[in-house]
Amino acid sequence: MPIYEFGCAACGARFERLSDAGIATAECPECGAEGAQRLMSSFAATHRQPTAHQRRRMEDARGTNRDGARTRWKQSMAKARGEGKKGKGPSSGNG
Repeated sequence: MPIYEFGCAACGARFERLSDAGIATAECPECGAEGAQRLMSSFAATHRQPTAHQRRRMEDARGTNRDGARTRWKQSMAKARGEGKKGKGPSSGNG
């Protein structure tokens, strides 16, 4: 039997209840009003990102080079700086 989340229009309470799959309304435990509507609820477990320590352990297990992205970034920054010094940047126009 699944757990569904309901919302009461009379008092605004939100509650969970074990219900059959076809049930769309329930009685509110707060005010006793009939007709609390079943709500679309999100999962309790959200998508989590691994911590830095967990990422390092996964990279070590896979044999991934942690320095690869850093090296590529440094190379692209050096290339961008080198191109800017040659006068190809927007500040060297004939304006």
